[in-house]
Amino acid sequence: MNTPAEVREQIRAGKWNKPTTGFNFETLQANMVILPVQYAGAFKEYTRSNPKSCPVLEVIHPGSYVSELADGSDIRKDVPKYRIYRQGELVEQAEDVTEIWQNDFVTFLIGCSFTFENALIDSGIRLRHIEEKKNVAMYRTNIETVEAGPFHGPMVVSMRPVPQEQAKLAAEITEKFPRTHGGPVHIGDPREIGIQNLAKPDYGEAIELKEGEVPVFWACGVTPQEAVLRAKLPIAITHEPGHMFVMDKTYNELD
Repeated sequence: MNTPAEVREQIRAGKWNKPTTGFNFETLQANMVILPVQYAGAFKEYTRSNPKSCPVLEVIHPGSYVSELADGSDIRKDVPKYRIYRQGELVEQAEDVTEIWQNDFVTFLIGCSFTFENALIDSGIRLRHIEEKKNVAMYRTNIETVEAGPFHGPMVVSMRPVPQEQAKLAAEITEKFPRTHGGPVHIGDPREIGIQNLAKPDYGEAIELKEGEVPVFWACGVTPQEAVLRAKLPIAITHEPGHMFVMDKTYNELD
């Protein structure tokens, strides 16, 4: 079994460029948004106004790149894949952002639903994206987030097919993890939240819905990426969806 520190070492060495779902340990994983300090106040207000989608685990202050939740970490190198945005356009995907690092960068680490997957599996709920070695499916919805400064856009959700008889259990388990999105925002017909075709996710990979299963949707930390895109900042850096920052701390060790 890889420890979180070993995973970060492999990522830093360029030996791990796949999604980080499916680990059999219970430490936190995080979504990431990096932006210039002049936009940090408005973005912080955006996260406060949209806690379901954007539960902040840690803010790394200007110029620093070490997370207090991951010993010896380097946020510039320890994410499998990064997305670099300029003026609202995705201009590059990279495995290291050291060369473009700025001393005025503020990093927001935001809770990720990968954190509670182990609890679902331990309760007997199969997660087929893990079994099939796929990234989780993610979709834009018709649920608008609360605007703050230049930041606005739709809620993004992750979807996991769950046997109908286990959907309530899945909701009860994940409600215990409010700082990693908590319980589902929707169970059932995806059209009710603006998703027309489950076979065509906006991010990640499609997972077939089998007979007897119901789609369960959780708020997703890709939501702030949509907001950053619409804000058209001079520069912003995020993780590639599904490729998270892996921490040492467990959920229960959060302040």
